[in-house]
Amino acid sequence: MQTYDILVWGASGFTGKLVAEYLYRQYGSSGDLKWALAGRNRKKLQAVRTAIGASSEDLDVLVADAADLESLRELVQQTRVVCSTVGPYAQYGTGLVQACAEAGVDYCDLTGEVHWMRQMIEQHASAASASGARIVHTCGFDSIPSDMGVLFVQQTMFERHGVYAKQVKYRAKDFKGGFSGGTVASMLNMMDEAENDPTINEIMQHPYALNPSDDNGGLDGPDRKDAFYDEDFSAWAAPFMMAGINTRVVRRTQALMDHPYGHEFRYDEATLMKDGPIGAVSAVALSLATSTMMSANAFGPARRLIARMLPSPGEGPDQAERENGYFKIAVLAKHPTDASKNILAHVDGDKDPGYGSTAKMLAESAICLAKDGLNTQGGFWTPASAMGSALLRRLNDNAGVKFTVAT
Repeated sequence: MQTYDILVWGASGFTGKLVAEYLYRQYGSSGDLKWALAGRNRKKLQAVRTAIGASSEDLDVLVADAADLESLRELVQQTRVVCSTVGPYAQYGTGLVQACAEAGVDYCDLTGEVHWMRQMIEQHASAASASGARIVHTCGFDSIPSDMGVLFVQQTMFERHGVYAKQVKYRAKDFKGGFSGGTVASMLNMMDEAENDPTINEIMQHPYALNPSDDNGGLDGPDRKDAFYDEDFSAWAAPFMMAGINTRVVRRTQALMDHPYGHEFRYDEATLMKDGPIGAVSAVALSLATSTMMSANAFGPARRLIARMLPSPGEGPDQAERENGYFKIAVLAKHPTDASKNILAHVDGDKDPGYGSTAKMLAESAICLAKDGLNTQGGFWTPASAMGSALLRRLNDNAGVKFTVAT
């Protein structure tokens, strides 16, 4: 029996607690939205409930064993949507995805682990399709600003000019915020697995790694690792740290939606610097720093040394850092034939990207799946292909993530 609309799985973790805080502050616990805290440790969950100002009378706590599939099956049968915040997902998330896919229960998470998403699609897509479960990964800063930003700017292009852009550029302009030990742990685990299994690195490097297996090609090549001058923005640019995740998600969306932008569609991401010599030096420096970090992380001993200097799981930016954080992104859709009809959109967040804004984006994604009467069938989807305009409205209205048109 489905007692709840949403279960927040991993609510005692750093991000899970932020999701719970947001849900309680924004929606309470006795209104139209029925939700509960879930995880493996009852005492920690009860402490979270107390910390957010709720009581045992108005917010339930559910316990399950992440390593026991039967325990997870019993858990997911009680809800319409599971909102998972527990990473690294390749270590702790597989059983939960399987349980939801089999039971017809919707699921959303924050993973940026491309190889694990590929595995989940291959292993459980048939079950999800048969049961009606909508499985939606990457519902945080990876990759909602990218995926929903492209949807928004393409909708605007079509409304104004009756065509879709054949090329969209995502440019990170500015952001401020910290990162948590969970993000670090996911990154390091992905590197550990790639070191032991070369096929994982091949998956991570493939520009269409998340596309359906019979539709995994296009005009986009490997992610840029160099500094370059972007004529469209009259500024220097450097690699964007999340491009290896976000670009795959956007391309999967295009494939799942049956290529509305055409098979010639191209998409890339980068970080904008300034114009002139200062911008050029900054772009080269960021490019070199990114390459150096990636090379060091690929080497086991260096990776373990770096890990000692980074936050541990359960750690992250404090409230002041989250409240003072933000992100500003430009998304440019290029008209197929007339540059004067290009559309420039902005995607702006009012909290730090990795946690303050991410917690709100994930929570609203879960509510969208539970409450917005989506027509999406069972299967593995992206945020844009699963929730489309309904999620755009929620993000604009509730989550402090604004999608606006500049030109």
